[in-house]
Amino acid sequence: MAVERKVPAIIDNPMSFCPGCGHGIIIRLICECLEELGQDQNIIFPIGVGCSSNLGGGLVTDRLHCPHGRAGAVATGMKRVNPDNIIITYQGDGDAYNIGIAESINAAYRNENITVITVNNTNFGMTGGQMSVTTMEGQKTSTSTHGRDCSITGFPMRFPELVASQFHIAYAARGTVSSPAHINQLKGYIKNAIEAQMNKEGYSIVEVLSPCPINWNLTPIKAMERIDNELISYFPLGEFKQRSVKEA
Repeated sequence: MAVERKVPAIIDNPMSFCPGCGHGIIIRLICECLEELGQDQNIIFPIGVGCSSNLGGGLVTDRLHCPHGRAGAVATGMKRVNPDNIIITYQGDGDAYNIGIAESINAAYRNENITVITVNNTNFGMTGGQMSVTTMEGQKTSTSTHGRDCSITGFPMRFPELVASQFHIAYAARGTVSSPAHINQLKGYIKNAIEAQMNKEGYSIVEVLSPCPINWNLTPIKAMERIDNELISYFPLGEFKQRSVKEA
């Protein structure tokens, strides 16, 4: 018999994301993990610009809407002056990897004791569907109307693999919301990332492949299928840097 899952207490209103978007699922998982770890009253969210801005609309918790791309720097300041708080940045790929690549790289390089959740929907979702550094080769966006030409723009960035291989960080993983099994797997990654911060292990990041039906010009079902059929082969799921300490 199915057991009804309680809505985490810090979620007090419906989210205002587009139908078929993955943000609502991701935020629910973050809140479930915080509640299960006893950190739901000890959290501050530095929020990126874009679709991620809507995180604040349904949560009863401390949060700060950061200048575009600057959540990594803001989170660093928050954690250094409030070391006992859990600090989780919530950003899109355009915010974290385009506008904010310097802040994102430097937070990882310094192994700041923060947790980063980056939602990768392969475009600037809220600001008009422009090409981002994660846009797939040949993908049409509002600024790559004939499809992304990687010979000119470079190839899509795999940020978790980059920081896991080049920097001394605590944890790096990528998950998705395209199926119940993947959602359960993603929850484990998010919990690991938060536990790494609780245990003072350093920088942790979880990237999430998420559908964007509006800008992809797909139905919600077809958008989920695109993740499985196209994105995962380039952006593989899994843990790229495992925690050296498993208990928080």
